[in-house]
Amino acid sequence: VESSMIHSSPPLFILFVRALLFFLATVQTTTASSASFQNPNHLNFHPKSQEIMTTNEDQESNKRPKLDDGYGGKANVLMVGTGEYTTGYVGGTAADSDKGAGVVALTMFDLRRRGKVDRVAMCGVNGKKFPGIRNHMQKNIGDVYKDMDLTCETFPADDAVNPKAYVDAISTFQKGDVAIIFTPDDTHYEIALASIQRGMHVMVTKPIVQTLQHHLDLIRAAKEHNVLVAMEVHKRWDPFYADARDRARSQLGNFQYMYAYMSQPKHQLDTFKAWAGKSSDISYYLNSHHIDFSEWTLEGIARPVRVTATSSTGVAHAKGMETEDSITLTVQWENLNDKSLGCAVYTSSWVAPKGDVHSQQRFFYMGSKGEINVDQAHRGMTVACDGKPFASVNPLFMKYTPTNGMFSGQGSYGVKSFECFVDACREVNAGKKKVSDFDDGSLATVGTTVQGTAILEAGRKSLDADGQPMDILYGENNDHEPVGIKPHKFD
Repeated sequence: VESSMIHSSPPLFILFVRALLFFLATVQTTTASSASFQNPNHLNFHPKSQEIMTTNEDQESNKRPKLDDGYGGKANVLMVGTGEYTTGYVGGTAADSDKGAGVVALTMFDLRRRGKVDRVAMCGVNGKKFPGIRNHMQKNIGDVYKDMDLTCETFPADDAVNPKAYVDAISTFQKGDVAIIFTPDDTHYEIALASIQRGMHVMVTKPIVQTLQHHLDLIRAAKEHNVLVAMEVHKRWDPFYADARDRARSQLGNFQYMYAYMSQPKHQLDTFKAWAGKSSDISYYLNSHHIDFSEWTLEGIARPVRVTATSSTGVAHAKGMETEDSITLTVQWENLNDKSLGCAVYTSSWVAPKGDVHSQQRFFYMGSKGEINVDQAHRGMTVACDGKPFASVNPLFMKYTPTNGMFSGQGSYGVKSFECFVDACREVNAGKKKVSDFDDGSLATVGTTVQGTAILEAGRKSLDADGQPMDILYGENNDHEPVGIKPHKFD
């Protein structure tokens, strides 16, 4: 019996050797795996070019990892535009505004930290800016907040200037990935269309485009490729805005009158000197906010039918900039139930003095059964610090101050606007929602924001025609989607 046991079982020293070899192999594998991870607390931008980003192997590596949080897999995000709202970097330093650390990139890095986003890339025109942007973001994000991985691929290369770099960047993404576009207004259409044709979901800063025809083209392209396309108008997530909208719709009856004002200080003319007066104006840039509020609020209640524009000039002209200082759009709205009329006056300016807020913004809304006054610039919180001007602050928009070293602005409406869109894209990718499900007002989708584009284009046409009113036209069987704009003819 003892003899058979010895021959059927390995000697003890052999078992010992096997165990030792297994232990050494395990240690080696663990060490190699640990070395492959990088410290997430340092800035790790990766300049990329098309040649090294479009192989099949690279395409496979960009597939969205799964995340079991009820929304679907993680999103891969391409940020197009490297300016104030994306990075907070303007003219070689932090922007002299309430967005010195940027909004878009900071939010995407935080969404990655929270497991909702995976790959992040950024695309501009001038790659020579990226070294400065990296230093800026390290100082304002990496050194301020804990556990913030700033890994980000950049297009074009650091030594290149390429207005079409977005083409290279888009080619490295897949169907179902996300493009967030914050570029000059006149570039929105072609960048958005290229992203849609790639099968990407697209969010574009306001105004989504500058012409009604381009807007209708994007609607058709989005339907053809079954992708979610929306305009970024963060004020829809402002609790003051949202409550005012719901009160107006549920309690105030037909639309009667609205006056809205929004301004920014004179130095914004320098911030936007690359395009101000050349390819866009202050109405497209700021009136678009309150015009979107009207369209969102009055959906199914009233529609815009006529636009008349006036302007003030002088300050920008003195700087050698051929653009208006302030623009006022007077818009006639028609209530759908009885054809009665309402009037809205939208004024925007970028020649205001520097005051206690970066942007003055307020509106008065009156319906047939009541009225609302909202001052969005002053939320009841003021701050005074040595060496800094007195300020009325608005942490409801962006809360930059960390909590125990962590970014804690997730409840800010500046963050929510992007997070809700990313979550919606993930739901569509996972088959949990259809693109059309978000036409319910929960997002400013391309199909539900046509009136705003028509108003803005009509305003520009009215200015160019020396203040001639412009009529917004509708089809016979569609009382809410504009189909054209034409000069008004008086009887």
